[in-house]
Amino acid sequence: MASLYRTSMRFRCLQCRTYATAAPTAPPMLLKLRQDLKTAMQQKDKPRLNVLRSLLADVTNAAKTSSPIQSDMQMLSLLRKRLAAAETAKKEFEGAGRKDLVEQEDAQAKVLADYMGGVETMGADSISEAVKAVVEEGKAAASGKAMVMGDVLKKLLGTGGSLEGKNVERSEVARVVKQMLGQQGA
Repeated sequence: MASLYRTSMRFRCLQCRTYATAAPTAPPMLLKLRQDLKTAMQQKDKPRLNVLRSLLADVTNAAKTSSPIQSDMQMLSLLRKRLAAAETAKKEFEGAGRKDLVEQEDAQAKVLADYMGGVETMGADSISEAVKAVVEEGKAAASGKAMVMGDVLKKLLGTGGSLEGKNVERSEVARVVKQMLGQQGA
């Protein structure tokens, strides 16, 4: 029979204990948004407060899906999406002659742009160097066969890849790979 021990009014089987594992940490941008929300509340900064509340609501909603926001790059993607929506709304309000709502969307767009600048991504030079190394390695291993863009991207961004886990724009990496493979074929 398994032995039991008492932990604050309930009993637990010693053989069934589970050990706590480290919880995944929130991305630095998300922590900054939460801290800035408190500051915006204290300063009664309405535009910033509205933007932060909506962003945090989007993050909370995403946490309930199969792809929660776990990195600054995902936060950057969310910020871009919100900025594009604000620009679209601004154009519609201009067309309707609603100056008050245009000003409101402008203020929100400025706040979003401030936060977008806070996410640092890898530079084009660093991406080019990483892509060049993988392409050179692939050319040596391929022995005359044409390299496939998908294979290069897997080696770069996949598990164990040189760019895995780094703040890098996937579209930028794809563009550089396409450019490098285009030069290779020429």
